[in-house]
Amino acid sequence: MTYKLVAADLDDTLLRDDLTISQETVEAMHQAVAKGVLVTIATGRSFPSAAKIANRIGLNVPIITYQGALIKNLLDEKVLYERTVPVESARFLLDYCEKNNYHLQLYHGDELYAAEDNDKIKNYVSLSKTPYIIGDLRQWIDIPQPKMLIVDKPEVCDQIREELLPLLGDQLHITKSKPHYLEFMHKEGTKGHAITFLAEHIGCSLDEVIALGDAWNDREMLEVAGLGVAMENALPELKALANFVTKSNNEDGVRHVLEKFVLAE
Repeated sequence: MTYKLVAADLDDTLLRDDLTISQETVEAMHQAVAKGVLVTIATGRSFPSAAKIANRIGLNVPIITYQGALIKNLLDEKVLYERTVPVESARFLLDYCEKNNYHLQLYHGDELYAAEDNDKIKNYVSLSKTPYIIGDLRQWIDIPQPKMLIVDKPEVCDQIREELLPLLGDQLHITKSKPHYLEFMHKEGTKGHAITFLAEHIGCSLDEVIALGDAWNDREMLEVAGLGVAMENALPELKALANFVTKSNNEDGVRHVLEKFVLAE
Protein backbone atom coordinates (compact mmCIF):
# COMPACT_ATOMS: atom_id res chain seq x y z
CA MET A 1 0.00 0.00 0.00
CA THR A 2 1.21 3.49 -0.87
CA TYR A 3 0.15 5.88 1.87
CA LYS A 4 -0.68 9.51 1.06
CA LEU A 5 -1.71 10.93 4.45
CA VAL A 6 -0.12 10.40 7.87
CA ALA A 7 -1.71 11.98 10.95
CA ALA A 8 -0.07 11.70 14.36
CA ASP A 9 -1.38 12.72 17.76
CA LEU A 10 0.96 14.99 19.73
CA ASP A 11 1.08 14.28 23.47
CA ASP A 12 2.43 10.81 24.30
CA THR A 13 2.60 9.98 20.57
CA LEU A 14 4.78 12.32 18.49
CA LEU A 15 6.04 14.16 21.58
CA ARG A 16 8.31 12.42 24.04
CA ASP A 17 7.56 12.72 27.75
CA ASP A 18 9.76 15.83 27.93
CA LEU A 19 7.62 17.39 25.13
CA THR A 20 10.44 17.22 22.57
CA ILE A 21 10.65 15.46 19.19
CA SER A 22 13.87 13.75 18.16
CA GLN A 23 15.74 15.15 15.17
CA GLU A 24 15.61 11.68 13.61
CA THR A 25 11.80 11.73 13.74
CA VAL A 26 11.67 15.22 12.23
CA GLU A 27 13.98 14.08 9.40
CA ALA A 28 11.78 11.03 8.75
CA MET A 29 8.73 13.30 8.53
CA HIS A 30 10.53 15.54 6.03
CA GLN A 31 11.55 12.51 3.97
CA ALA A 32 7.92 11.37 3.85
CA VAL A 33 6.85 14.86 2.73
CA ALA A 34 9.53 14.75 0.01
CA LYS A 35 7.86 11.55 -1.26
CA GLY A 36 4.58 13.43 -1.65
CA VAL A 37 2.94 12.31 1.59
CA LEU A 38 0.90 14.83 3.56
CA VAL A 39 2.21 14.53 7.12
CA THR A 40 0.16 16.33 9.75
CA ILE A 41 -0.84 16.31 13.40
CA ALA A 42 -4.21 15.49 14.97
CA THR A 43 -4.45 16.74 18.52
CA GLY A 44 -6.85 17.82 21.24
CA ARG A 45 -4.74 20.94 21.73
CA SER A 46 -5.82 24.37 20.56
CA PHE A 47 -4.69 25.62 17.15
CA PRO A 48 -2.06 28.07 18.52
CA SER A 49 -0.54 25.43 20.79
CA ALA A 50 -0.42 22.83 18.01
CA ALA A 51 0.79 25.36 15.43
CA LYS A 52 3.87 26.17 17.52
CA ILE A 53 4.92 22.53 17.38
CA ALA A 54 4.02 22.11 13.71
CA ASN A 55 6.06 25.17 12.79
CA ARG A 56 8.96 23.90 14.85
CA ILE A 57 8.85 20.65 12.86
CA GLY A 58 8.64 22.59 9.61
CA LEU A 59 5.18 21.51 8.47
CA ASN A 60 3.09 23.79 6.22
CA VAL A 61 -0.12 21.79 5.94
CA PRO A 62 -3.62 21.81 7.43
CA ILE A 63 -3.53 20.58 11.04
CA ILE A 64 -6.29 18.88 13.03
CA THR A 65 -6.95 20.48 16.44
CA TYR A 66 -9.48 20.45 19.31
CA GLN A 67 -9.94 16.66 18.92
CA GLY A 68 -11.03 17.12 15.29
CA ALA A 69 -13.42 20.04 15.74
CA LEU A 70 -11.15 22.38 13.72
CA ILE A 71 -8.89 21.88 10.69
CA LYS A 72 -6.94 24.98 9.79
CA ASN A 73 -4.13 25.75 7.36
CA LEU A 74 -0.86 26.59 9.05
CA LEU A 75 0.25 29.20 6.53
CA ASP A 76 -2.82 31.36 5.92
CA GLU A 77 -4.91 30.02 8.86
CA LYS A 78 -7.83 29.33 6.53
CA VAL A 79 -10.48 27.18 8.24
CA LEU A 80 -11.19 24.01 6.25
CA TYR A 81 -13.42 22.17 8.72
CA GLU A 82 -15.16 23.39 11.86
CA ARG A 83 -17.74 21.90 14.20
CA THR A 84 -18.79 23.73 17.39
CA VAL A 85 -20.58 22.58 20.53
CA PRO A 86 -24.36 23.19 20.22
CA VAL A 87 -25.30 26.14 22.45
CA GLU A 88 -28.06 24.29 24.33
CA SER A 89 -25.64 21.48 25.16
CA ALA A 90 -23.03 24.01 26.29
CA ARG A 91 -25.52 25.69 28.61
CA PHE A 92 -26.61 22.33 30.05
CA LEU A 93 -23.01 21.37 30.72
CA LEU A 94 -22.25 24.67 32.44
CA ASP A 95 -25.35 24.32 34.66
CA TYR A 96 -24.31 20.78 35.53
CA CYS A 97 -20.76 21.77 36.43
CA GLU A 98 -21.83 24.75 38.51
CA LYS A 99 -24.38 22.63 40.39
CA ASN A 100 -21.78 19.92 41.15
CA ASN A 101 -18.79 22.24 41.60
CA TYR A 102 -16.77 20.72 38.74
CA HIS A 103 -13.95 22.61 37.02
CA LEU A 104 -15.06 23.48 33.47
CA GLN A 105 -12.95 25.14 30.75
CA LEU A 106 -14.21 26.74 27.55
CA TYR A 107 -12.48 27.63 24.30
CA HIS A 108 -13.34 30.47 21.96
CA GLY A 109 -11.25 32.16 19.30
CA ASP A 110 -8.29 30.03 20.39
CA GLU A 111 -8.48 31.49 23.90
CA LEU A 112 -9.09 29.46 27.05
CA TYR A 113 -11.59 30.50 29.73
CA ALA A 114 -12.26 29.26 33.25
CA ALA A 115 -14.23 30.49 36.24
CA GLU A 116 -11.47 29.99 38.81
CA ASP A 117 -7.69 30.34 38.73
CA ASN A 118 -6.87 27.05 40.44
CA ASP A 119 -4.30 24.24 40.24
CA LYS A 120 -6.40 22.40 37.65
CA ILE A 121 -6.09 25.09 35.00
CA LYS A 122 -2.50 25.91 36.00
CA ASN A 123 -1.46 22.28 35.50
CA TYR A 124 -3.40 22.11 32.24
CA VAL A 125 -1.70 25.14 30.71
CA SER A 126 1.74 24.04 31.92
CA LEU A 127 1.49 21.28 29.32
CA SER A 128 -0.16 23.18 26.46
CA LYS A 129 1.40 26.62 27.16
CA THR A 130 -2.02 28.17 26.50
CA PRO A 131 -2.81 31.63 27.92
CA TYR A 132 -6.12 31.78 29.75
CA ILE A 133 -8.77 34.22 31.01
CA ILE A 134 -10.64 33.97 34.34
CA GLY A 135 -14.22 35.21 34.65
CA ASP A 136 -17.90 34.34 34.71
CA LEU A 137 -18.36 31.57 32.13
CA ARG A 138 -21.95 32.69 31.53
CA GLN A 139 -20.70 35.64 29.48
CA TRP A 140 -18.98 33.28 27.01
CA ILE A 141 -21.22 30.22 27.02
CA ASP A 142 -23.33 31.25 23.99
CA ILE A 143 -20.30 31.97 21.79
CA PRO A 144 -19.50 29.08 19.37
CA GLN A 145 -16.68 26.97 20.76
CA PRO A 146 -14.82 23.91 19.48
CA LYS A 147 -14.65 22.05 22.79
CA MET A 148 -15.37 22.15 26.50
CA LEU A 149 -13.31 20.36 29.10
CA ILE A 150 -13.73 19.09 32.66
CA VAL A 151 -10.55 18.53 34.68
CA ASP A 152 -10.80 16.18 37.66
CA LYS A 153 -9.56 12.92 39.12
CA PRO A 154 -9.75 10.00 36.64
CA GLU A 155 -12.45 8.19 38.63
CA VAL A 156 -14.51 11.39 38.87
CA CYS A 157 -14.22 11.95 35.10
CA ASP A 158 -15.40 8.38 34.53
CA GLN A 159 -18.36 8.94 36.84
CA ILE A 160 -19.28 12.23 35.11
CA ARG A 161 -19.08 10.53 31.73
CA GLU A 162 -21.46 7.78 32.82
CA GLU A 163 -23.90 10.37 34.16
CA LEU A 164 -23.80 12.58 31.06
CA LEU A 165 -23.81 9.97 28.29
CA PRO A 166 -27.57 9.32 28.64
CA LEU A 167 -28.22 13.07 28.81
CA LEU A 168 -25.83 14.46 26.20
CA GLY A 169 -24.49 11.45 24.32
CA ASP A 170 -26.81 11.96 21.35
CA GLN A 171 -25.76 15.63 21.08
CA LEU A 172 -22.05 15.60 21.88
CA HIS A 173 -18.92 13.56 21.33
CA ILE A 174 -17.60 12.82 24.83
CA THR A 175 -14.08 11.45 25.19
CA LYS A 176 -10.94 11.43 27.34
CA SER A 177 -7.58 12.65 26.09
CA LYS A 178 -5.90 11.93 29.42
CA PRO A 179 -7.31 10.09 32.46
CA HIS A 180 -8.14 13.42 34.16
CA TYR A 181 -9.41 15.32 31.07
CA LEU A 182 -13.03 14.78 30.02
CA GLU A 183 -13.72 16.56 26.73
CA PHE A 184 -16.93 17.55 24.95
CA MET A 185 -17.23 18.35 21.24
CA HIS A 186 -19.82 18.41 18.45
CA LYS A 187 -20.80 14.90 17.35
CA GLU A 188 -18.69 15.42 14.23
CA GLY A 189 -15.83 17.00 16.18
CA THR A 190 -13.78 13.80 16.28
CA LYS A 191 -10.39 12.92 14.87
CA GLY A 192 -12.15 10.29 12.77
CA HIS A 193 -14.43 12.84 11.11
CA ALA A 194 -11.48 15.19 10.62
CA ILE A 195 -9.28 12.52 9.02
CA THR A 196 -12.15 11.52 6.73
CA PHE A 197 -12.62 15.13 5.63
CA LEU A 198 -8.91 15.75 5.12
CA ALA A 199 -8.46 12.59 3.07
CA GLU A 200 -11.27 13.63 0.76
CA HIS A 201 -9.89 17.19 0.67
CA ILE A 202 -6.52 16.03 -0.67
CA GLY A 203 -8.04 13.33 -2.89
CA CYS A 204 -6.98 10.12 -1.21
CA SER A 205 -8.93 7.18 0.15
CA LEU A 206 -9.03 6.23 3.82
CA ASP A 207 -7.12 3.07 2.91
CA GLU A 208 -4.21 5.38 2.08
CA VAL A 209 -4.20 6.97 5.55
CA ILE A 210 -1.99 6.16 8.56
CA ALA A 211 -3.21 7.43 11.94
CA LEU A 212 -1.12 7.18 15.11
CA GLY A 213 -2.26 7.71 18.70
CA ASP A 214 -2.09 6.60 22.31
CA ALA A 215 -5.33 7.63 24.05
CA TRP A 216 -9.05 6.93 23.76
CA ASN A 217 -9.67 10.19 21.91
CA ASP A 218 -7.57 8.70 19.08
CA ARG A 219 -9.90 5.72 18.68
CA GLU A 220 -12.07 7.19 15.92
CA MET A 221 -9.16 8.04 13.64
CA LEU A 222 -7.49 4.66 14.19
CA GLU A 223 -10.77 3.00 13.23
CA VAL A 224 -11.26 4.91 9.97
CA ALA A 225 -7.62 4.91 8.80
CA GLY A 226 -6.34 2.18 6.54
CA LEU A 227 -3.50 1.67 9.00
CA GLY A 228 -4.45 2.52 12.58
CA VAL A 229 -1.34 2.55 14.76
CA ALA A 230 -1.20 2.52 18.55
CA MET A 231 1.91 3.46 20.48
CA GLU A 232 3.50 0.90 22.80
CA ASN A 233 2.55 3.25 25.66
CA ALA A 234 -1.08 3.46 24.47
CA LEU A 235 -4.13 2.34 26.42
CA PRO A 236 -4.54 -1.46 26.21
CA GLU A 237 -8.02 -0.95 24.69
CA LEU A 238 -6.54 1.17 21.90
CA LYS A 239 -3.76 -1.34 21.21
CA ALA A 240 -6.40 -4.06 20.96
CA LEU A 241 -8.22 -2.34 18.09
CA ALA A 242 -5.12 -1.06 16.26
CA ASN A 243 -3.79 -2.64 13.06
CA PHE A 244 -0.23 -2.19 14.27
CA VAL A 245 1.52 -1.36 17.56
CA THR A 246 4.70 0.67 17.23
CA LYS A 247 7.41 1.62 19.71
CA SER A 248 6.65 4.05 22.52
CA ASN A 249 6.67 7.83 22.20
CA ASN A 250 10.04 7.90 23.97
CA GLU A 251 11.46 5.40 21.46
CA ASP A 252 10.52 7.33 18.29
CA GLY A 253 7.50 5.17 17.53
CA VAL A 254 6.28 7.59 14.84
CA ARG A 255 9.65 7.45 13.06
CA HIS A 256 9.54 3.66 13.22
CA VAL A 257 6.17 3.65 11.40
CA LEU A 258 7.32 6.11 8.76
CA GLU A 259 10.43 4.07 8.06
CA LYS A 260 8.51 0.79 7.91
CA PHE A 261 5.41 1.79 5.94
CA VAL A 262 6.32 4.95 4.00
CA LEU A 263 10.07 5.29 3.48
CA ALA A 264 10.90 1.62 2.92
CA GLU A 265 8.99 1.48 -0.39
